[in-house]
Amino acid sequence: MVKKVPRKHILSQQIKLKQQDMYAKANLFGFTHPIVVACSQELDQLLNEYQGLRSA
Repeated sequence: MVKKVPRKHILSQQIKLKQQDMYAKANLFGFTHPIVVACSQELDQLLNEYQGLRSA
């Protein structure tokens, strides 16, 4: 039987990976580079979704 993983747990893992990705890109390009800013915006979206699940 396949166990269903809660969306909250999946988002938590995605957030950790996106943070690592953003920091790695920031080390290469600097925090204000468009690539890093785009990654930061993706992280913001994940965090907003996670927060929405916690509020519900």
